Amino acid sequence: MNGLSITLELQPRIDAALAALRAGQGAQALSDQAFSNLYLFREAHAYRFLPGDWPGVAGRTYDGATHFMPLFDIGTAPLPVLDELIETHGCLYPVAERQLQTLPAGRFVWSANDDDADYLYAAESFRDYAGRPLAKKRNLVRQFLAHHAPEAMPFGPSWEAAAREVLAGWMTQKGKGAGEADEPACLEALTHADRFGFEGFVYFVQSKPVAFMLAQALEPGVFAIRFAKGLDSHVGIYPFMFQHFCRSFARPVLWLNFEQDMGNPGFRRSKRSYAPQALLAKWRVARLL
Repeated sequence: MNGLSITLELQPRIDAALAALRAGQGAQALSDQAFSNLYLFREAHAYRFLPGDWPGVAGRTYDGATHFMPLFDIGTAPLPVLDELIETHGCLYPVAERQLQTLPAGRFVWSANDDDADYLYAAESFRDYAGRPLAKKRNLVRQFLAHHAPEAMPFGPSWEAAAREVLAGWMTQKGKGAGEADEPACLEALTHADRFGFEGFVYFVQSKPVAFMLAQALEPGVFAIRFAKGLDSHVGIYPFMFQHFCRSFARPVLWLNFEQDMGNPGFRRSKRSYAPQALLAKWRVARLL
């Protein structure tokens, strides 16, 4: 595939373009539209940056579809440009719902895969886990706090080693070998957290690190949860982490985006157990045959 490797040197250019696409979208901002996501998963998706008058990132989805991720508003591009990009790369992806409205009728077709959709939650639902659908989460937090007196430290370079210790413990508990699951991306995220604007907490019980969470602001008050790891030995740590973040983060938290489930049954059950307010579709745009 032509194009340039996704390197840290490209961050200013790509981040600026994606920030412009997210601007004003609020909770509807897609989790994919951030340089950090492209960089951390550059190998998994074979991402390549294609500069030019109509720049973008070419890659491959988890289900194997080749695509072109526009770094511009597709509504501003000449139709022959979109036609050529689709012919060359297979489809435009991910395209937000609002962008579909800029496409002329009768020329394009679009579809969405449920495995790609972002899980969106109102932060208010995490603060108390009120209501019957979240009763299990509420009880898990009570159980966790009945057995532990956790301490939370805002993530920063001084706590990177503690987060790495949690990740190593999580890998062992899950029976994963080195380089499996999302370990490589997670390690890079910890190293470059400040550069990517990742914020969060490391959690300790009796001075031992037991969990960490890294989030990224997509829009004011809207946070993508990029990485959340907790030790299975501390039952209830996950609902506690999310509750603590929504209650205690330094800036207002209005929405959480848990990203996609990639068709993984375990991820899907876990994300749906928190009763999402919506699933944000990521559309694939192709030419109408």
